[in-house]
Amino acid sequence: MVLKYLSALFLPGFMVVFFTRVAYNHILALVLTVALIAASVYKGYTDSFLLIVVDAFSLTLGFFLANQMMKRNKKQS
Repeated sequence: MVLKYLSALFLPGFMVVFFTRVAYNHILALVLTVALIAASVYKGYTDSFLLIVVDAFSLTLGFFLANQMMKRNKKQS
């Protein structure tokens, strides 16, 4: 059970940043990550409301970091 919460804390944020680096678009990265999380909720891998809250927190933090990364890359160009 602890592994689920640790994964929910780190993986969604990491996925947003990773998809941003691949797609060069932080909005698209957020949509892709939310779609993956929605699919896991639909399949029944997310079994508590607290786990969804932790996922949302990680998504928000990852989106913030990806947004900062995109701004920094635009300044350097």
